[in-house]
Amino acid sequence: MWMLLAGLAALQLYAVQELLVIYAFFIVGFGAILLCVAGLFSLYKAWEAGVARMLASRSPIFLAARRSVAIVEDLGRRPFRRPGSEPVS
Repeated sequence: MWMLLAGLAALQLYAVQELLVIYAFFIVGFGAILLCVAGLFSLYKAWEAGVARMLASRSPIFLAARRSVAIVEDLGRRPFRRPGSEPVS
């Protein structure tokens, strides 16, 4: 009878040990996901700060880039065809 009780106790300890290992795997997995999300968020914030700093800069390179972007935006707002340029049928 004592052997049976010892065997049941050993099985219970084994089951608890397996559950603890599974919980540890979940913690490691969710920690890895958290690190990836935090890393991407940090990269986004660094990019945002860099763009804000670039926009505030008075460097000739950035001024030329801003002027080029404004020209492209202006071209994008214009219609493809001028009014009255379509062929008359």
